[in-house]
Amino acid sequence: MKVICDRSALLDAINTVSGAVATRSPRVQLSCIHLHAAKSGGVGELTLSATDAEIALRFKLSQVDVSEPGDALIPADKLRAIVSAEDQEPTLTIEADDQAAHIRGNDAHFKVFTYAPAEFPPIPDFHDAVAGSAAAPKAKAVFTQSAGTLNTVIARTIFATARETSRYAINGVLLKREGKKLEMVATDGRRLALCRITLPGPAEKDAKAASCIVPTKALGMFQKLVRDGDEPVHVAVTDNQVLFSFGTDKDPGRAVLVSNLVEGSFPPYDDVIPRDQDKKISFDRDVLASAVRRAALLTNEESRGVRLKFSGKKKQLELSSRAPEMGEAQINVDVANYDGEDIEIGFNPTFITDALKVIPENEVIMELKASNKPGLIKSGTEFMYVVMPVNLQ
Repeated sequence: MKVICDRSALLDAINTVSGAVATRSPRVQLSCIHLHAAKSGGVGELTLSATDAEIALRFKLSQVDVSEPGDALIPADKLRAIVSAEDQEPTLTIEADDQAAHIRGNDAHFKVFTYAPAEFPPIPDFHDAVAGSAAAPKAKAVFTQSAGTLNTVIARTIFATARETSRYAINGVLLKREGKKLEMVATDGRRLALCRITLPGPAEKDAKAASCIVPTKALGMFQKLVRDGDEPVHVAVTDNQVLFSFGTDKDPGRAVLVSNLVEGSFPPYDDVIPRDQDKKISFDRDVLASAVRRAALLTNEESRGVRLKFSGKKKQLELSSRAPEMGEAQINVDVANYDGEDIEIGFNPTFITDALKVIPENEVIMELKASNKPGLIKSGTEFMYVVMPVNLQ
């Protein structure tokens, strides 16, 4: 294999696929990046692939001149360090044989020992998953959506996933597809974020409903792959994997992300969403976010809560916080509309601001029932967020 690459584009590709490289594994091949150089119709292309056995990523690089097609399996940390260090070079030449890869700039030559490309585990093919093959059954759900829209749905839910918990099923986001409806849900046991959208185009005939839990790490990598919000993303859900193909469906796409699904059952979240709230408050998103952030300045780990005191008569919200040996804060803001009796309730301020960050609409609706009942935040018709209250002394 011999290729001449645009160094900046190569580094970007390496940084992108490095997210799928195994950091700790007895299989050294999983700590490598697989390079496949090919030439078709006089046009060269370099495909970089990496996997940690749970997540796999294949990324195409077109800013390349392929002199000799072939493959190489190079340790990711060395490849990344060398390409990053050669920051004065516009292009780099990579030449690989059975034992080593030679990376050359104008004044430098690096020889890196490599592994046999055949030892790199195969990455599932998107079109094989869609059509089905002898090795794997046909995907149970296939749909297409713009990268920007999918990224929005992910952003509105991923922040609510559990980071460390023995309940493995909530370490991911539930993805449900039924007809033209796509729904994603995440929870960490103290809050729950739900976002629903309608898929474009006519409903697919005989399309089966699908439900799966996608790991948080995979969705984080998806967000990093989004370059153009209008770019189509093709999604295929199999019994144990989800595949995202960015770009045209006539070839594998500029990037293909594959992830194993989280095993287990997602909590029955419909039971958590309150439906008998009798207090409804309308806010300006930015005003509420600013008030919560300021009130949170005088909280600590022991008093991690902000008190919200609503006055329907005054149409006003008073936010207050208190931390021993620190002090206390009080913020007063007007509310756009208030329907219901007065109420005082405490929330973790981070849980509120996390939700407000992903809401694009200016108007935010908060619905409450009692000081010991969960609060509900809504925005438009697509997003709702349930947050448990905290006890305040």
